[in-house]
Amino acid sequence: MQKNLVIVESPAKAKTIEKFLGKDYKVMSSYGHIRDLKTKEFSIDIEHNYTPQYVIPADKKKLVAELKTEAKSASQVWLASDEDREGEAISWHLYEVLGLKPQNTKRIVFHEITKNAILHAIETPRDINIDLVNAQQARRVLDRIVGFELSPILWRKVKPALSAGRVQSVAVRLIVEREREINDFVSEAAFRVIANFILPDGTTILKAELNKRLKDREEVKAFLESCKSTSFSIDDITTKPVKKSPAPPFTTSTLQQEAARKLGYSVSQTMMIAQRLYESGLITYMRTDSVNLSDLALGTTKEAIFDTYGEKYYKFRQYHTKSKGAQEAHEAIRPTYISNEDISGTAQEKKLYELIRKRTIACQMADAELERTTISIGIGDKKEKFVAVGEVIAFDGFLQVYRESSDDEGEKEQENGLLPPVSLHESLVLKDMVATERFTQRPPRYTEASLVRRLEELGIGRPSTYAPTIQTILNREYVVKGDKEGTQRSYCVISLSDNKIKEVDKVETVGSDRNKLMPTDIGAVVNDFLMEYFPSVLDYNFTASVEKEFDAVADGELDWTKAIDKFYKMFHPIVESTSAVRTEHKVGERELGIDPKSGKPVFVKIGRYGPVVQIGQARTDDKNAPKPQFATLMKGQSIETITLEEALKLFDLPRKIGEYEGAEVVAAVGRFGPFIRFKGKFVSIPKNLNPLTITMDESIELIEAKRSKDEQRFMKKFDEEPDLEILNGRYGPYIAYKGSNYRIPKSVEHPEELTLEECQKIIAEAAEKPAATKRRTAKKKS
Repeated sequence: MQKNLVIVESPAKAKTIEKFLGKDYKVMSSYGHIRDLKTKEFSIDIEHNYTPQYVIPADKKKLVAELKTEAKSASQVWLASDEDREGEAISWHLYEVLGLKPQNTKRIVFHEITKNAILHAIETPRDINIDLVNAQQARRVLDRIVGFELSPILWRKVKPALSAGRVQSVAVRLIVEREREINDFVSEAAFRVIANFILPDGTTILKAELNKRLKDREEVKAFLESCKSTSFSIDDITTKPVKKSPAPPFTTSTLQQEAARKLGYSVSQTMMIAQRLYESGLITYMRTDSVNLSDLALGTTKEAIFDTYGEKYYKFRQYHTKSKGAQEAHEAIRPTYISNEDISGTAQEKKLYELIRKRTIACQMADAELERTTISIGIGDKKEKFVAVGEVIAFDGFLQVYRESSDDEGEKEQENGLLPPVSLHESLVLKDMVATERFTQRPPRYTEASLVRRLEELGIGRPSTYAPTIQTILNREYVVKGDKEGTQRSYCVISLSDNKIKEVDKVETVGSDRNKLMPTDIGAVVNDFLMEYFPSVLDYNFTASVEKEFDAVADGELDWTKAIDKFYKMFHPIVESTSAVRTEHKVGERELGIDPKSGKPVFVKIGRYGPVVQIGQARTDDKNAPKPQFATLMKGQSIETITLEEALKLFDLPRKIGEYEGAEVVAAVGRFGPFIRFKGKFVSIPKNLNPLTITMDESIELIEAKRSKDEQRFMKKFDEEPDLEILNGRYGPYIAYKGSNYRIPKSVEHPEELTLEECQKIIAEAAEKPAATKRRTAKKKS
């Protein structure tokens, strides 16, 4: 009989833990949850106190059978899933499904996978915390209620196959509202004036900026004109010490934000890499709200700072978590061994580890001490002043190791250089003065990192929910992460040099964005519909208050079913009344005007496959009436902003470009974007070309490039079996036959020499073992 069975969540963690425990312990993985609500059924018994109806998924049944067998033969079972609500629920499901007994089952928790932490956990077991389990059940049940009751309404009112979620819908609302702020934003112009002065030595230059912005060209010219005959002198010099303190150690959200800014990682990518580091025993648990560090971590960090930088660089700091209901209240994200400067792993893992290590060390380092000098330059008897600011680092402190980034536009740190020595009342000579027209900046679009920060500020979501929330709204195509081309804008530069005023108009590109979150038309329409009929579900305060109720459940202060009941009794009647509403137009439909050719109304709306323009209306009373015409919107067009003229141009497609090799070349837009149709084949039109303006030469170039690519892909065909081909794909040669693909064994050195009989044998052998392959794949995925 095996003495001890330890069950963890992931196989990677199991391998790491097995190193620390002796031969008396067997470590197995549950591969996450072994039980969940049914995928396609409601699975909540409303009548019986919202009881969840859990099932074991088909791909987990074999694993559960193995775990049951091992658990029965073990004298002690240790449930070692993660120390958060999700982890507690996994342990509870294991306890229930495996039929474990209290006398031989122990729950252990640790927030780092080190030998000391694992052995300490074994020495200090506890019972399953049913309050944490209930908090997880409450979230799961509430989200299932919202999803299953809202989604069918969206299918009928907006578009089939849509779905809604509680936190995801709020995230979409934030992105939609920001996009509309940007569209409605009107920038205001003002002139920024910078002057270069010559000091009394005749060579040294002092650069300074006017302490106010000037409104228009006339005011600028008048000011520059007055400066021709004005004296300039040093009015004031102030030098004061400035201290900068380091940022706290990482929580889940701050790690996601900083990894995005410094390393360019997406939120889900950061969590995936952090998970690997944690399971390899290199960092502490990566889902945490806490900025606390253990006494051991504080001690080893102090040693590292003393050894590397010296005593003067050290300052003890004890950080405390401010947010109420921090559910993972153990420790911040830090290296398990601060002395480990380097780790083995992928390049991404090494970069993220280095980021975490530097942040942890920096938080226990001394403040940076700077000396900031401000020089004020008087302009004759005018009220305005020119101001020069310079900074000198007297002591670098934590900046020796780490400097925090910012992802807000217009918030980039200003580089203030060293100022030349000057004396009070010293006279200066104006070298030149330049007034540049600047514009107020529109609100920035959200990045993944700034969206996480905003959700956290609003109290919406928890460490475990940020990454899946963003991934969900991207997968549902309510939001896209993409680029936006800027527009050209002219601006004016007025300068004074050699006593002459010169005015020049220049052009700049503004409003361009890369890798930012933008709502799709479907996302905006769904948001508007939910805001109209379910405002409470999308209300920021309500969503945050639900999170607080979950926290109260986790603390044992609230019965989870009472929290669900309160929500359901408010929510369900709204669902029923909204289902009964009949609207004249489809949700999101907008009338643009009248088509001058037909005299029929022109609409934009969400069609079955996305946003479309429609000319005319369908008539149910007359079957012989002409049907409406439809055209798909092109990439970059939106039902919110498209004009009548732009909409009508879409009906110029499909457009005959010309003839090539005796066949028509036609440009069109389809479900997957613009394309060229030629000899029954389709060639995608790249985003730098427009189907309305693409030329014959450009089309031929695309056709030939596709033809060349297809020729390289084709290896062999058989006249006696036209449905069978040998092709060269992304992962090497394969056999294509009647819509299915078959891998060619690696032992075949020359696939192009295969006979028809040999190909048929490969297909027949593959057909004999699909079930086994499928089972292996399923287990690997889980």
